[in-house]
Amino acid sequence: MRVPDLIGNTPLIGLTHFLDRVPGPRLFAKAEFVNPSGSVKDRAARAMIMAGIQSGELSSGRTIIDATSGNTGISYSMIGASLGFPVKLYMPSNTSLERKKVIQIYGASIVETDPLEGSDGAFLTAREEANNRPDMYFYPDQYNNPENPKAHFDTTGVEIWNQSRRQVTHFLTGAGTSGTFMGVSRRLKDFNPAIKTALVQPNSPFHGIEGTKHMGSTIKPGIFDESAVDEVVTVTTEEAYEMTRRLAREAGILVGVSSGANVAAAVSYARTLPEESFVVTVLCDHGSRYLSDGFWEGTK
Repeated sequence: MRVPDLIGNTPLIGLTHFLDRVPGPRLFAKAEFVNPSGSVKDRAARAMIMAGIQSGELSSGRTIIDATSGNTGISYSMIGASLGFPVKLYMPSNTSLERKKVIQIYGASIVETDPLEGSDGAFLTAREEANNRPDMYFYPDQYNNPENPKAHFDTTGVEIWNQSRRQVTHFLTGAGTSGTFMGVSRRLKDFNPAIKTALVQPNSPFHGIEGTKHMGSTIKPGIFDESAVDEVVTVTTEEAYEMTRRLAREAGILVGVSSGANVAAAVSYARTLPEESFVVTVLCDHGSRYLSDGFWEGTK
């Protein structure tokens, strides 16, 4: 067994006590932070790399190259180290110190891009480099690679369906590449077309929810299909920060701010739903890669 074989089959954690409504809907979260590298991105990274190997696009002597805000880069780095492929990553220079350090420990190289251009700037720069040297690189292009949502269609969505004992009625999560949202939404609707899917979005283009895109103000990933969105649930940066702190203090769950955003949105959303609802969201990554971020200082 290799490290990539350990990815997936993460637990579903009950968070219904955050709703303060009894009787009422049930709220659960997929604990993706227990994946080997600590995030949901392990699933898509493994799928894209394995597809590259199978097609022959990724072979000995080639370097995996892509843009990342951190988590997919860590996954690439871990899997690349496990399988013997070098990794080169483009990422905004304001990405957390912890994520950069983890990537470097795995042996990958980092090219920092303009923080004011965000993930879009890293994406455009990485794409240009990959296109200039196709003989040298394998470019998964996580924003446009169909293997990204397919990984969640094949695994995450199936796990949620089975772990909820086919009771899930609503699914919501934020989007970076949108792979998790797209893959899980499509799979759950295949199982039961009545399941509602909601996209969690920052309430403003200028937000501090790292890893979550404000779709109206950024380059939309090629894999994102708006027709899969039944509803949009907005969340403020302050709500995301507060819920991230609450998850640590009240549930013993140390996760990043995108997870806090998901749970904050799920709590407000679930309060509007019928009592028999079964709501599932995603805990995207472990909080240890954000320890230098200032939002923890609000913990009481």
